[in-house]
Amino acid sequence: MNCGEKTAIFDMDGTLFQSEKVALPAFRRAFRRLKEEGLYRGDSPSDEEIRSVFGMTQEEIWARLLPEADEKTRKIADRWTLEEELAGLRRAEGSLYPGVAETLHRLKEEGWRLFIASNGLRPYLDGVLETFRLSPLFSGVYGAGDYETETKDELVRLLMEEHGVSGGFMVGDRKSDVEAGKANGLKVIGCRYPGYTRFGRADELKDADVVVDRFPDILPVLLKACGDPS
Repeated sequence: MNCGEKTAIFDMDGTLFQSEKVALPAFRRAFRRLKEEGLYRGDSPSDEEIRSVFGMTQEEIWARLLPEADEKTRKIADRWTLEEELAGLRRAEGSLYPGVAETLHRLKEEGWRLFIASNGLRPYLDGVLETFRLSPLFSGVYGAGDYETETKDELVRLLMEEHGVSGGFMVGDRKSDVEAGKANGLKVIGCRYPGYTRFGRADELKDADVVVDRFPDILPVLLKACGDPS
């Protein structure tokens, strides 16, 4: 496997960050606020229904969770959920997967360019990176909600164009990450983390070039691909 260049693009939720610890309470609180304000009268989505939308674009999330709501209500729900997520981060409700910080620091020391490409909103992504003091490690942070891209393919393509990226790796946990990497000529590392809550189907990573069970396991894959035997 040839790395092409020492560049790695990471998904956030389910790859670096255990987002359900922040997102589940945030969605619950947002739906409670919607009901209190008379903007929503149905049953609140179950935890499983909420988990099923992790990794989707904002449009896809609210089409799934608020299918009957108008655009104004969906935007309110989106804003309130983001507010609750940022509040959760301040309360230290979330956590990185084991070995994430150490592995990212090692890659940066080895001269890798690191990026984030996520369907999440930029304030949320920045909140996670700032909470765990990871912001200085990344050369660019791209959230689909801010660039209004319809697919992760488009988001990754935009990132690569703006930063002159011609090759490297995409690292993620969902089918959309695999598709985005393949569509843009990147090698794909899939993260499945047995023992942790997964957001997608078991077969979502079947087309990845490599699948790892622990985040630190990406390190030997990347270093070997770029000629470092350590």
